[in-house]
Amino acid sequence: MIANKKIIVVMPAYNAARTLLKTYEEIPRNIVDQIILVDDHSQDQTVEIAEKLDLLIIEHDQNLGYGANQKTCYQKALELEADIIIMLHPDYQHDPKLIKPMVKKIIKENFDLVLGSRFLNTNPLKKGMPKYKYLANRFLSFGANKILGLNLSEYHTGYRVFSAKVLKNIDFQKLDNGFIFDFQILIQAHKQKFKIAEISCPARYQKESSSIGFWQSLIYGFQVLLFLIKYNNKV
Repeated sequence: MIANKKIIVVMPAYNAARTLLKTYEEIPRNIVDQIILVDDHSQDQTVEIAEKLDLLIIEHDQNLGYGANQKTCYQKALELEADIIIMLHPDYQHDPKLIKPMVKKIIKENFDLVLGSRFLNTNPLKKGMPKYKYLANRFLSFGANKILGLNLSEYHTGYRVFSAKVLKNIDFQKLDNGFIFDFQILIQAHKQKFKIAEISCPARYQKESSSIGFWQSLIYGFQVLLFLIKYNNKV
């Protein structure tokens, strides 16, 4: 516990057997009080590996989707009275060591939500990001900034640190169970005027790291566009 804050890491897992241990070993346990892993009915050895680690494990009986996985993560963290909740994918794509500076922005700089951006002061193409994902991300983030009046370098990162009050004031259970959940919860945080910060987080693109494919990315892109259009029409 740091500054009298209970800090919990949540890991939404699906087929993360090859990367879970590496991710877990780099989590700074000197400031993290507890780690929750929610397994979304993996088809590999994710749960078996998790059982050998110091984790609270929750298993879904069937595959419910990425957003549904996060819902379980956040609900459990709030039940355990977390003050700060870190969403870290167990696919080793993001650097767990950045938890410390991200948490510092919540505690010392009074931000409510901190994003680990792959685009802030770095070029993800040089790290191996597929070009179509790069272009789609730039287009969607540009459109979101114009409509929302923000200046974020990225909206689509999966590395996030929440103050518990954000999740307590957003009815995240009503959001989508799929990948669009990440974007929806960010928009809800903005609508409620929570302070959002970013930190540079170059991502690793390795064969064993999970990643949504081309068609899933295409569907996600259209969902984001529709969501922005609906949001803009309501403003």
